[in-house]
Amino acid sequence: MAAGLLIAASVPPWGWWPAAFLGLALLDRSLAGRSAGSRFWRGLLAGTAWAFPSTFWMLDLTPPGWIIAGLLHALWMGLASAAVPSGRWRRLGLVGTVTLAELVRWSVPFGGAPLASIAIGQAGGPLAPVVRLAGPLLLVALTVAIGMGISALCYGRRADGASAATGIVVAAALALAAVLAAVAPTGQPVGSLDVALVQGGGPQRTRATPTGAARVFANQLEANQLVETPVDLVLWPENVVNPVPLPASGWRREDRLYADEAAEALAAEAARLDAVLVPGWFHQAADDPATNRNYQTAIEPDGTVTDRYDKVRTVPFGEFVPLRSLIEPFAADLLPSRDLEPGTGPAVLDTSVGTMGVTISWEVFFDHRSRDAVRDGGEVILNPTNGASYWLTQVQTQQVASSRLRALENGRWVLQAAPTGFSAVVDPQGRVLQRTAVSEQAVIHHRIERRTGLTWATRAGAWPMAILALVLWAGSLISSRFSIDLASASRSSD
Repeated sequence: MAAGLLIAASVPPWGWWPAAFLGLALLDRSLAGRSAGSRFWRGLLAGTAWAFPSTFWMLDLTPPGWIIAGLLHALWMGLASAAVPSGRWRRLGLVGTVTLAELVRWSVPFGGAPLASIAIGQAGGPLAPVVRLAGPLLLVALTVAIGMGISALCYGRRADGASAATGIVVAAALALAAVLAAVAPTGQPVGSLDVALVQGGGPQRTRATPTGAARVFANQLEANQLVETPVDLVLWPENVVNPVPLPASGWRREDRLYADEAAEALAAEAARLDAVLVPGWFHQAADDPATNRNYQTAIEPDGTVTDRYDKVRTVPFGEFVPLRSLIEPFAADLLPSRDLEPGTGPAVLDTSVGTMGVTISWEVFFDHRSRDAVRDGGEVILNPTNGASYWLTQVQTQQVASSRLRALENGRWVLQAAPTGFSAVVDPQGRVLQRTAVSEQAVIHHRIERRTGLTWATRAGAWPMAILALVLWAGSLISSRFSIDLASASRSSD
């Protein structure tokens, strides 16, 4: 339990990144000499203590989702712990299995849930630049390796082969990663943009209602008056344009937001600022009333909508309900009434000021979404999001940390815009140059670079690290078996 709590402490909003090393070292010691069943339960307890505190914000939004996500998180850690040998070579095995557990957790089920990850916990630490080599899985592997090195250093009773090998491998891996991160390609600038990120402000824990949508849009328009010209690109948050169908008899039009009025107001703002305006829309689908749409549009200064990107990676239990027929009878009031229809197009917006990569909200937690955007020509990564429904600031701080990792991985500026915070500007070195506070009405102005070129991580994706993790795991099993065979042979000769 202490191991899991220490890993949780490394994750924002706490962000005590060295705590993860100590937590992983404690996890290693708790597994030493244990049976596979005992290792599973100890890993499960560590995963539970890590997952539930660091995702506590989900309790207010979707209690079923919080419980399911936390239990799955714990399950993967239990399996990762059970899969390694119990002897001295478990340390090399844990580097592989914990890395694989994180990869699986980010991918399945229901599209994965890469929240409160080891990588997010290291976004503010000195290891973070290694993600441009092989993505967040390399950062996970190195973090676990350091934990194993600490365990070997502090608890090794003698300089046995496995402990020495662990120390040598950790030192060599860190040195190699540091050198490669310093010389790896990071892309190159091809121009600059003056950008504005508009945060309308308002209270947290705001749920979607027709009157609330009108208020949110009014806040955005009010904040938009603070944008200073000249400006090239104005980014609005996710789903702040939330129109309802045309009014029925007896409705007061002034208490609702309608699509035609919103489109007219947005076009007028783009013309007034002589800039490309990128607002986030969310509404019931006209062609399928049983589903919702979540997308960003690019509006040129002349009022024309030149491109649209529909969110591809949607939030389980937040934007769609897996196994709805089984869950809805027990928790209908806690679930969204309609599922979000995911998009299928490339993750970019083509505009007159450049090609913008787009990762809407939840998508920024998935490294492959930003990688796809950059490989499709994205010169900047836009991350419009909506944290207004959330409790506390856990998800907001973790999202900023994810934006830092995406910037480093792809060599791009990342612009994060939220209606109630946090909005932020992150440079390609992963530094947060500007950030708003929660609930304030604010506009961030910044001059950024349009960039091209691919990092190694953008080119390769997750496959190299997945293969390396499997090799480390297999190596630990083979080495452990070889050690057992040698010991048996020695006793036989005696």
